[in-house]
Amino acid sequence: MQKITRKNPSNMPPPVGNYTHITRIPKNAELFVTSGQIGVDQEGNIPPTINDQVSNTFSNIKAFLKSEGLDATNIIKVNIWATERIDWDFFYTQWGQLFTTDYPSMTIGYITELGLPEIKIEIELWAAKLEA
Repeated sequence: MQKITRKNPSNMPPPVGNYTHITRIPKNAELFVTSGQIGVDQEGNIPPTINDQVSNTFSNIKAFLKSEGLDATNIIKVNIWATERIDWDFFYTQWGQLFTTDYPSMTIGYITELGLPEIKIEIELWAAKLEA
Protein backbone atom coordinates (compact mmCIF):
# COMPACT_ATOMS: atom_id res chain seq x y z
CA MET A 1 0.00 0.00 0.00
CA GLN A 2 1.29 3.42 -0.92
CA LYS A 3 1.52 6.07 1.74
CA ILE A 4 2.76 9.58 2.35
CA THR A 5 6.28 9.38 3.75
CA ARG A 6 8.30 11.99 5.62
CA LYS A 7 11.97 12.04 6.43
CA ASN A 8 14.86 14.10 7.67
CA PRO A 9 17.92 12.78 5.82
CA SER A 10 20.92 12.02 8.01
CA ASN A 11 23.18 14.07 5.71
CA MET A 12 21.17 17.25 6.44
CA PRO A 13 21.02 19.32 9.62
CA PRO A 14 18.00 18.43 11.79
CA PRO A 15 14.94 20.68 11.52
CA VAL A 16 14.98 23.71 13.81
CA GLY A 17 11.27 23.27 14.59
CA ASN A 18 8.39 20.82 14.34
CA TYR A 19 8.55 20.07 10.63
CA THR A 20 10.03 17.54 8.22
CA HIS A 21 12.57 18.34 5.50
CA ILE A 22 11.08 15.99 2.90
CA THR A 23 7.52 14.83 2.32
CA ARG A 24 6.99 12.31 -0.48
CA ILE A 25 3.58 11.92 -2.09
CA PRO A 26 2.97 8.77 -4.13
CA LYS A 27 1.56 9.06 -7.62
CA ASN A 28 -2.21 8.96 -8.03
CA ALA A 29 -2.76 10.94 -4.84
CA GLU A 30 -5.52 13.54 -4.89
CA LEU A 31 -4.07 16.97 -4.03
CA PHE A 32 -5.82 19.71 -2.05
CA VAL A 33 -4.45 23.27 -1.95
CA THR A 34 -6.01 25.87 0.32
CA SER A 35 -6.01 29.59 0.05
CA GLY A 36 -4.24 31.10 3.01
CA GLN A 37 -6.29 30.51 6.15
CA ILE A 38 -6.52 33.58 8.38
CA GLY A 39 -7.70 34.23 11.91
CA VAL A 40 -11.24 35.24 11.03
CA ASP A 41 -13.98 33.72 13.20
CA GLN A 42 -17.34 32.29 12.06
CA GLU A 43 -18.97 35.74 12.32
CA GLY A 44 -16.32 37.32 10.07
CA ASN A 45 -14.45 39.09 12.89
CA ILE A 46 -10.67 39.31 12.95
CA PRO A 47 -9.36 39.63 16.53
CA PRO A 48 -6.62 42.19 17.23
CA THR A 49 -3.95 39.86 18.70
CA ILE A 50 -1.78 37.41 16.84
CA ASN A 51 -2.45 34.61 19.36
CA ASP A 52 -6.22 34.94 18.90
CA GLN A 53 -5.70 34.93 15.15
CA VAL A 54 -3.50 31.82 15.42
CA SER A 55 -6.22 30.08 17.43
CA ASN A 56 -8.91 30.98 14.87
CA THR A 57 -6.64 30.00 11.98
CA PHE A 58 -6.16 26.51 13.41
CA SER A 59 -9.93 26.22 13.91
CA ASN A 60 -10.36 27.10 10.23
CA ILE A 61 -7.72 24.54 9.24
CA LYS A 62 -9.52 21.83 11.22
CA ALA A 63 -12.80 22.81 9.50
CA PHE A 64 -11.12 22.51 6.07
CA LEU A 65 -9.79 19.05 6.93
CA LYS A 66 -13.17 17.87 8.21
CA SER A 67 -15.00 19.22 5.15
CA GLU A 68 -12.80 17.12 2.85
CA GLY A 69 -12.61 13.96 4.97
CA LEU A 70 -8.94 14.59 5.79
CA ASP A 71 -6.87 14.76 8.94
CA ALA A 72 -3.44 16.08 9.88
CA THR A 73 -1.68 13.07 8.34
CA ASN A 74 -2.89 14.25 4.92
CA ILE A 75 -1.16 17.64 5.24
CA ILE A 76 2.05 17.59 3.22
CA LYS A 77 3.15 21.24 3.18
CA VAL A 78 2.46 24.30 5.30
CA ASN A 79 3.39 27.88 4.36
CA ILE A 80 3.10 30.42 7.16
CA TRP A 81 3.19 34.18 6.61
CA ALA A 82 3.17 36.58 9.56
CA THR A 83 3.41 40.35 9.90
CA GLU A 84 4.73 40.25 13.46
CA ARG A 85 6.73 37.86 15.58
CA ILE A 86 4.92 34.62 16.32
CA ASP A 87 4.62 33.57 19.97
CA TRP A 88 6.11 30.11 19.34
CA ASP A 89 5.08 28.68 22.70
CA PHE A 90 1.44 29.51 21.94
CA PHE A 91 1.75 28.54 18.27
CA TYR A 92 3.19 25.12 19.07
CA THR A 93 0.40 24.50 21.57
CA GLN A 94 -2.06 24.90 18.68
CA TRP A 95 0.24 23.01 16.29
CA GLY A 96 0.50 20.13 18.79
CA GLN A 97 -3.29 19.79 18.91
CA LEU A 98 -3.23 19.10 15.17
CA PHE A 99 0.06 17.24 14.67
CA THR A 100 1.67 14.70 16.95
CA THR A 101 5.08 13.75 15.54
CA ASP A 102 4.22 13.18 11.88
CA TYR A 103 5.06 16.75 10.84
CA PRO A 104 4.60 18.14 7.33
CA SER A 105 7.17 20.17 5.44
CA MET A 106 6.94 23.85 6.42
CA THR A 107 8.08 27.32 5.38
CA ILE A 108 7.74 30.44 7.53
CA GLY A 109 8.15 34.00 6.34
CA TYR A 110 7.80 37.36 8.02
CA ILE A 111 6.41 39.99 5.70
CA THR A 112 5.29 43.60 6.00
CA GLU A 113 1.58 43.06 5.37
CA LEU A 114 -1.07 40.61 4.22
CA GLY A 115 -4.33 41.12 2.29
CA LEU A 116 -5.98 43.31 4.96
CA PRO A 117 -4.13 45.50 7.46
CA GLU A 118 -5.65 43.70 10.47
CA ILE A 119 -4.47 40.23 9.35
CA LYS A 120 -1.35 39.20 11.28
CA ILE A 121 -0.96 35.58 10.16
CA GLU A 122 -1.96 33.46 7.18
CA ILE A 123 -1.39 29.72 6.80
CA GLU A 124 -1.59 27.95 3.46
CA LEU A 125 -1.92 24.16 3.34
CA TRP A 126 -1.22 21.47 0.81
CA ALA A 127 -2.77 18.07 1.50
CA ALA A 128 -2.86 14.74 -0.29
CA LYS A 129 -5.37 11.91 -0.11
CA LEU A 130 -4.40 8.50 -1.37
CA GLU A 131 -6.75 6.45 -3.49
CA ALA A 132 -8.35 3.64 -1.53
